Amino acid sequence: MTGRPQKRSLTLRGHRTSVSLEDEFWAEFRAFAAADGVSVSALAAEIDEARGLESGLASAIRLYVLKRLRARIDES
Repeated sequence: MTGRPQKRSLTLRGHRTSVSLEDEFWAEFRAFAAADGVSVSALAAEIDEARGLESGLASAIRLYVLKRLRARIDES
């Protein structure tokens, strides 16, 4: 794993886009999508719709992952 963001392509509502995230965020994001029974692109589209204009998609995904991880800790 590297500390540098890795760019990956996604399809959001029929449009191709790319998102740069660190490997650790990609791994957790993929795990959450799998746990929810949805594709990474579908989960990204859901986050994209909810994020508003004040943040970029990569930042919104990082915050989503952080919130889910915190929720997991709080459940313990």
